[in-house]
Amino acid sequence: MDYGSLVTTARSCRRFDAARPIPLSILVWLVDLARIAPCGANRQALRYVVCNDRSRNDRVFGALRWAAYLTDWDGPAVHERPAGYVSILAPREGGAGVRVDLGIAAQTIMLGAAAQGLGCCMIGAFDRAVVEEALEVPQDYEVQLVLAIGHPAERRVLAPLGEDESIRYWRDAQGVHHVPKRSLGDVLVGRFGDSNE
Repeated sequence: MDYGSLVTTARSCRRFDAARPIPLSILVWLVDLARIAPCGANRQALRYVVCNDRSRNDRVFGALRWAAYLTDWDGPAVHERPAGYVSILAPREGGAGVRVDLGIAAQTIMLGAAAQGLGCCMIGAFDRAVVEEALEVPQDYEVQLVLAIGHPAERRVLAPLGEDESIRYWRDAQGVHHVPKRSLGDVLVGRFGDSNE
């Protein structure tokens, strides 16, 4: 898959095939990708916890908040839950640049998951105490993001912004998940130099 297709494919996935497990080795491989990704001043401050254990996954799942824009949906049904999680931790003391490193690591993991044919959803809304207890997070770290990972059970497509310019994602009658995106012309506010086309 070329890189443009990979980025297009790596959309947030919120419904998975819970019957299809993910080997722990795949989750570890995703962390290894994040480990070697760039980070500010080469601090390497982030830590990770991977989990494909069903009982711990159930505890983590119960602490997550899913898809705020889909107000009539309570989250994945039991048969749609993720098969694994990668949680990204940062030192409780924080430090400059941790948020940037967090974004780089999370996107690296999401792209890696997409390259394996997996779906991923970065979740920042969760009950931190519950997740940290379920995953036995060391006391000097706190969970910053939970990445839910599994085999996709939904189709996700990009859509242009409508006339109302709403950025709210939505599902159609067939359950296809639509993600509105601004056009290139809307976001590219400057262009300088020779075209060389």
